Amino acid sequence: MEFAELIKTPRVDNVVLHRPFYPAVEGTLCLTGHHLILSSRQDNTEELWLLHSNIDAIDKRFVGSLGTIIIKCKDFRIIQLDIPGMEECLNIASSIEVSIWRQNLVGGGGELHS
Repeated sequence: MEFAELIKTPRVDNVVLHRPFYPAVEGTLCLTGHHLILSSRQDNTEELWLLHSNIDAIDKRFVGSLGTIIIKCKDFRIIQLDIPGMEECLNIASSIEVSIWRQNLVGGGGELHS
């Protein structure tokens, strides 16, 4: 089974990206089989393309119906995503965690059978 088939929520609108030393960006978050992509609808705004293999760890937080995912990258970047809707946030977080697990299993010399 391909990882893309395991993604429960592949797209979420109105996600806010926070990064140190950059202004917050609101846009659409898309989760693919290899990337986490945040694309803003504003002109002249940088897109975020993050390979799943660059994700080291994630942390989830919830306040009311707003979920926050904090991503710690292997290149020491820290990215915060504010996601409207607890279910959407949980689905995105679990998909990222499965991707990290699969990357570590395959990269760690283990075998992965579908």
